[in-house]
Amino acid sequence: MNYRHSFHAGNFADLVKHALVLWLLERRQAGGPVAVIDTHAGAGVYDLTGDATRSKEAEAGVARLMAAADRPPLIEALAREVERLNPNGGANLYPGSPLLIAGRLRPDDRYVGFELNPPVLAMLEEALEPFDQAVGMGGDGYDQARSWADRALGAFVLIDPPFERPDDYLRAADTAAAIVRADPRATVAVWTPLKDLETFDGFLRRLDQAGIKRALVAEARMRPLTNPMKMNGCAVVVLNPPTGAEAAASEICGWVAGRLGDAGARAEVWMTGEGG
Repeated sequence: MNYRHSFHAGNFADLVKHALVLWLLERRQAGGPVAVIDTHAGAGVYDLTGDATRSKEAEAGVARLMAAADRPPLIEALAREVERLNPNGGANLYPGSPLLIAGRLRPDDRYVGFELNPPVLAMLEEALEPFDQAVGMGGDGYDQARSWADRALGAFVLIDPPFERPDDYLRAADTAAAIVRADPRATVAVWTPLKDLETFDGFLRRLDQAGIKRALVAEARMRPLTNPMKMNGCAVVVLNPPTGAEAAASEICGWVAGRLGDAGARAEVWMTGEGG
């Protein structure tokens, strides 16, 4: 599955991922300074009048979010960030994880985002230029995340690959597990598309085989998982989730699936190791 993000920016999956990332960041900051490591940072900000108009996914995602009148608190937090980026109204620009995180860093917090594609890295560096505590860097995010996490006790790591490579599921699971095994205080959030249950179950099995017996699984199923060629939903798997994460994920996934999904859409939020 090739997930070129400029085509998909602002879609339902971004709403799930970014609303939950904002909540996780707030909870981690409550415990003191936090180092955020982003393995696949992307451009930082996306022009929804460009590639995204071809997919029309932003129209079904952030555009509907901004028009909704019943946004719950954790969805409202993301809407405020979109409004801040679009002071004249609308949602022509959409913030990626780097910009969302960088805008909330305190003086003692740090953010490093990795990007392999040189033109995208240049856009990331430009987006982060106003933020002294944030930096974009070139390099393999999987390898870099492990070495940087070793130097930042209790890091918050976001693993959000484009799933262009056949080994992304394996490397994402192995990297997340290695970071948490090395530092039990770290929190790792892994975003994945949901195409079919076999692929996703294989990812969860890989985590289990790597020694992760308990993790939060937050799924937004937008339609039945019957066509493996389509992104039928998305999931965020959180290793070492903070207290309250299950309720937060239920609020976010429930609203996105219920308001933006097809008939029969639903949220599935559960903990591995509990018969989920």
